[in-house]
Amino acid sequence: MPLPLSPFLRCSAAAALLWLAGSAFAQTTPCMAATDASHQTLLGHWNAEFTPAAGAPPIPFTSARLELTPHPELAASVRGRLQRAGSEALLAGDVDQGDFTLEESVNGTNISATWIGQVVSDSCGKEIRGTWTQENPPLALSFVLRKQPGE
Repeated sequence: MPLPLSPFLRCSAAAALLWLAGSAFAQTTPCMAATDASHQTLLGHWNAEFTPAAGAPPIPFTSARLELTPHPELAASVRGRLQRAGSEALLAGDVDQGDFTLEESVNGTNISATWIGQVVSDSCGKEIRGTWTQENPPLALSFVLRKQPGE
């Protein structure tokens, strides 16, 4: 015959079961599909990593930080700022069915670079990969954008 559990042990066992159930739910909750990403998915702080093509000369930077906020004039778009290698640029862009487009301007008037990429499947909208292309001097780099934790 089993021994009766004290109230403390019963409460501890119940708490452990609730924690396990919550952990299992958190791990099995599906995230959005890449094609469901919207401009709201882009809002927040992002880290960018740049990689040159194989055999290309060294690049002047390897990372950047982006902050994206709602665009005040275009409802389904974002705008923001980029900090990279001691300089700053303005940004504007959007995402449509997982396709990401961002324009970068160092002078606030002309487009100096473009970001074209795709939201990564199974990333819950927290990773984007593609190509960053600068106009002058011409330069194309692969990029990975990762949303900062807690965003």
